[in-house]
Amino acid sequence: RFNVYRNNVSAGLTEALRQAFPVVRKLVGDEFFTAMAQEHLRAHLPASPLMMFYGEAMPGFLASFPPVAHLPYLPDVARLELALRTSYHAADVAPVATSSLAELAPDRLAQTRFALAPSLALVRSRWPVHTIWLANMRGAPPPATAESQAVLITRATFDPEPHLLPPGGADVIEALIDGQTIGAAADHINPAHLPTLLGLLIAGNAITDIKTEDS
Repeated sequence: RFNVYRNNVSAGLTEALRQAFPVVRKLVGDEFFTAMAQEHLRAHLPASPLMMFYGEAMPGFLASFPPVAHLPYLPDVARLELALRTSYHAADVAPVATSSLAELAPDRLAQTRFALAPSLALVRSRWPVHTIWLANMRGAPPPATAESQAVLITRATFDPEPHLLPPGGADVIEALIDGQTIGAAADHINPAHLPTLLGLLIAGNAITDIKTEDS
Protein backbone atom coordinates (compact mmCIF):
# COMPACT_ATOMS: atom_id res chain seq x y z
CA ARG A 1 0.00 0.00 0.00
CA PHE A 2 2.85 2.38 0.75
CA ASN A 3 4.38 1.67 -2.67
CA VAL A 4 1.07 2.46 -4.35
CA TYR A 5 0.77 5.71 -2.40
CA ARG A 6 4.38 6.66 -3.20
CA ASN A 7 3.86 5.99 -6.90
CA ASN A 8 0.68 8.08 -6.93
CA VAL A 9 2.45 10.99 -5.25
CA SER A 10 5.38 10.70 -7.66
CA ALA A 11 3.05 10.66 -10.66
CA GLY A 12 1.11 13.65 -9.33
CA LEU A 13 4.23 15.73 -8.73
CA THR A 14 5.64 14.81 -12.13
CA GLU A 15 2.42 15.96 -13.76
CA ALA A 16 2.60 19.20 -11.75
CA LEU A 17 6.05 19.83 -13.21
CA ARG A 18 4.82 19.00 -16.71
CA GLN A 19 2.08 21.59 -16.37
CA ALA A 20 4.36 24.20 -14.81
CA PHE A 21 7.19 23.95 -17.37
CA PRO A 22 5.68 23.22 -20.80
CA VAL A 23 8.47 24.98 -22.72
CA VAL A 24 11.22 23.16 -20.82
CA ARG A 25 9.35 19.92 -21.55
CA LYS A 26 9.18 20.72 -25.27
CA LEU A 27 12.86 21.59 -25.41
CA VAL A 28 14.04 18.32 -23.84
CA GLY A 29 11.22 15.99 -24.97
CA ASP A 30 8.54 14.18 -22.98
CA GLU A 31 10.51 11.04 -22.16
CA PHE A 32 13.58 12.92 -20.99
CA PHE A 33 11.46 15.38 -19.01
CA THR A 34 9.70 12.55 -17.14
CA ALA A 35 13.02 10.98 -16.18
CA MET A 36 14.42 14.37 -15.21
CA ALA A 37 11.34 15.11 -13.08
CA GLN A 38 12.04 11.96 -11.08
CA GLU A 39 15.57 13.16 -10.39
CA HIS A 40 14.20 16.54 -9.38
CA LEU A 41 11.71 14.91 -7.03
CA ARG A 42 14.43 12.94 -5.28
CA ALA A 43 16.48 16.08 -4.76
CA HIS A 44 13.64 18.48 -3.90
CA LEU A 45 10.67 17.28 -1.89
CA PRO A 46 7.53 19.46 -1.83
CA ALA A 47 7.52 22.28 0.73
CA SER A 48 3.77 22.87 0.36
CA PRO A 49 0.80 20.49 0.21
CA LEU A 50 -0.44 22.47 -2.81
CA MET A 51 0.90 20.91 -5.99
CA MET A 52 0.43 24.15 -7.92
CA PHE A 53 3.40 25.57 -6.01
CA TYR A 54 5.73 22.65 -6.61
CA GLY A 55 8.75 23.37 -8.80
CA GLU A 56 10.31 26.45 -7.23
CA ALA A 57 13.69 24.70 -7.25
CA MET A 58 13.56 23.74 -10.93
CA PRO A 59 15.74 26.60 -12.33
CA GLY A 60 18.54 25.88 -9.84
CA PHE A 61 18.17 22.15 -10.42
CA LEU A 62 18.58 22.58 -14.18
CA ALA A 63 21.63 24.79 -13.69
CA SER A 64 23.42 21.94 -11.91
CA PHE A 65 21.99 18.97 -13.85
CA PRO A 66 24.79 17.64 -16.09
CA PRO A 67 22.58 16.01 -18.78
CA VAL A 68 21.25 19.47 -19.81
CA ALA A 69 24.54 21.34 -19.60
CA HIS A 70 24.50 21.66 -23.41
CA LEU A 71 21.32 23.78 -23.06
CA PRO A 72 22.65 26.69 -20.99
CA TYR A 73 19.49 28.76 -21.54
CA LEU A 74 17.23 26.11 -19.99
CA PRO A 75 17.43 27.38 -16.36
CA ASP A 76 16.38 30.88 -17.45
CA VAL A 77 13.51 29.47 -19.51
CA ALA A 78 12.40 27.69 -16.33
CA ARG A 79 12.71 30.97 -14.39
CA LEU A 80 10.43 32.66 -16.91
CA GLU A 81 7.86 29.88 -16.70
CA LEU A 82 8.04 29.91 -12.90
CA ALA A 83 7.50 33.68 -12.88
CA LEU A 84 4.45 33.28 -15.13
CA ARG A 85 2.98 30.71 -12.76
CA THR A 86 3.71 32.88 -9.72
CA SER A 87 2.06 35.83 -11.43
CA TYR A 88 -1.01 33.73 -12.18
CA HIS A 89 -1.47 32.84 -8.51
CA ALA A 90 -0.60 36.29 -7.11
CA ALA A 91 -3.18 38.26 -5.13
CA ASP A 92 -5.64 40.51 -6.93
CA VAL A 93 -5.21 44.26 -6.35
CA ALA A 94 -7.37 46.83 -8.11
CA PRO A 95 -5.42 49.04 -10.53
CA VAL A 96 -5.62 52.82 -10.44
CA ALA A 97 -7.94 54.52 -12.89
CA THR A 98 -6.17 55.52 -16.07
CA SER A 99 -7.72 58.96 -15.68
CA SER A 100 -5.62 59.45 -12.53
CA LEU A 101 -2.50 59.06 -14.62
CA ALA A 102 -3.77 61.24 -17.44
CA GLU A 103 -4.46 64.06 -15.00
CA LEU A 104 -0.86 64.24 -13.84
CA ALA A 105 1.07 67.19 -15.26
CA PRO A 106 4.46 66.28 -16.78
CA ASP A 107 6.37 68.02 -13.99
CA ARG A 108 4.41 66.14 -11.32
CA LEU A 109 4.78 62.85 -13.17
CA ALA A 110 8.54 63.04 -12.73
CA GLN A 111 8.05 63.21 -8.94
CA THR A 112 5.52 60.36 -8.87
CA ARG A 113 6.05 56.93 -7.35
CA PHE A 114 4.04 53.88 -8.33
CA ALA A 115 2.87 50.98 -6.21
CA LEU A 116 2.95 47.90 -8.47
CA ALA A 117 0.71 44.84 -8.52
CA PRO A 118 1.84 41.61 -6.81
CA SER A 119 1.34 39.86 -10.15
CA LEU A 120 4.07 41.94 -11.81
CA ALA A 121 7.38 40.14 -12.31
CA LEU A 122 10.70 40.81 -14.01
CA VAL A 123 13.03 38.22 -15.52
CA ARG A 124 16.48 39.11 -16.79
CA SER A 125 18.44 36.65 -18.88
CA ARG A 126 21.61 36.54 -20.93
CA TRP A 127 19.61 34.40 -23.37
CA PRO A 128 16.66 35.19 -25.68
CA VAL A 129 14.15 33.59 -23.30
CA HIS A 130 11.18 35.63 -24.51
CA THR A 131 11.76 34.59 -28.11
CA ILE A 132 12.27 30.96 -27.04
CA TRP A 133 9.00 31.07 -25.07
CA LEU A 134 7.08 32.57 -28.00
CA ALA A 135 8.52 30.01 -30.43
CA ASN A 136 7.40 27.09 -28.28
CA MET A 137 4.09 28.42 -26.99
CA ARG A 138 2.79 30.44 -29.93
CA GLY A 139 4.64 29.19 -32.97
CA ALA A 140 6.73 32.32 -33.48
CA PRO A 141 10.09 32.09 -35.27
CA PRO A 142 12.97 30.75 -33.14
CA PRO A 143 15.68 33.16 -32.00
CA ALA A 144 18.17 34.11 -34.71
CA THR A 145 20.84 35.19 -32.23
CA ALA A 146 21.76 34.43 -28.62
CA GLU A 147 21.07 37.97 -27.42
CA SER A 148 20.19 38.76 -23.84
CA GLN A 149 16.58 39.66 -23.08
CA ALA A 150 14.62 41.08 -20.16
CA VAL A 151 10.95 40.17 -19.77
CA LEU A 152 8.20 42.03 -17.93
CA ILE A 153 5.25 39.91 -16.80
CA THR A 154 1.90 41.59 -16.22
CA ARG A 155 -1.56 40.18 -15.54
CA ALA A 156 -4.26 42.43 -16.92
CA THR A 157 -7.10 39.93 -16.32
CA PHE A 158 -6.69 36.22 -15.59
CA ASP A 159 -3.66 35.05 -17.53
CA PRO A 160 -0.21 36.64 -17.19
CA GLU A 161 1.53 37.92 -20.31
CA PRO A 162 5.28 38.20 -20.94
CA HIS A 163 6.54 41.37 -22.67
CA LEU A 164 9.98 41.91 -24.14
CA LEU A 165 11.50 45.04 -22.61
CA PRO A 166 13.52 47.61 -24.56
CA PRO A 167 17.15 48.32 -23.57
CA GLY A 168 17.21 49.82 -20.09
CA GLY A 169 13.62 48.78 -19.41
CA ALA A 170 14.54 46.25 -16.74
CA ASP A 171 16.51 48.92 -14.85
CA VAL A 172 13.46 51.20 -14.91
CA ILE A 173 11.15 48.46 -13.58
CA GLU A 174 13.61 47.60 -10.81
CA ALA A 175 13.84 51.28 -9.86
CA LEU A 176 10.06 51.57 -9.68
CA ILE A 177 9.83 48.39 -7.60
CA ASP A 178 12.39 49.92 -5.24
CA GLY A 179 10.16 52.97 -4.83
CA GLN A 180 12.07 55.48 -6.93
CA THR A 181 10.24 58.28 -8.70
CA ILE A 182 9.44 58.19 -12.39
CA GLY A 183 12.04 60.90 -12.96
CA ALA A 184 14.78 58.93 -11.24
CA ALA A 185 13.78 55.67 -12.91
CA ALA A 186 13.72 57.35 -16.34
CA ASP A 187 17.46 58.02 -16.08
CA HIS A 188 17.98 54.35 -16.95
CA ILE A 189 16.26 54.39 -20.33
CA ASN A 190 16.17 56.23 -23.63
CA PRO A 191 13.36 58.81 -23.22
CA ALA A 192 11.83 57.57 -26.46
CA HIS A 193 11.18 54.17 -24.86
CA LEU A 194 9.59 55.49 -21.66
CA PRO A 195 6.03 55.94 -23.04
CA THR A 196 6.09 52.34 -24.30
CA LEU A 197 7.17 51.08 -20.90
CA LEU A 198 4.53 53.08 -19.04
CA GLY A 199 1.99 51.84 -21.59
CA LEU A 200 2.83 48.24 -20.72
CA LEU A 201 2.28 48.94 -17.02
CA ILE A 202 -1.04 50.70 -17.64
CA ALA A 203 -2.36 48.10 -20.11
CA GLY A 204 -1.30 45.31 -17.75
CA ASN A 205 -3.19 46.84 -14.80
CA ALA A 206 0.15 46.82 -12.98
CA ILE A 207 -0.10 50.24 -11.30
CA THR A 208 -2.13 49.98 -8.09
CA ASP A 209 -1.38 53.33 -6.47
CA ILE A 210 0.10 56.73 -7.31
CA LYS A 211 2.06 58.73 -4.80
CA THR A 212 3.24 62.27 -5.52
CA GLU A 213 5.49 64.41 -3.37
CA ASP A 214 2.50 66.38 -2.04
CA SER A 215 0.19 63.40 -1.44
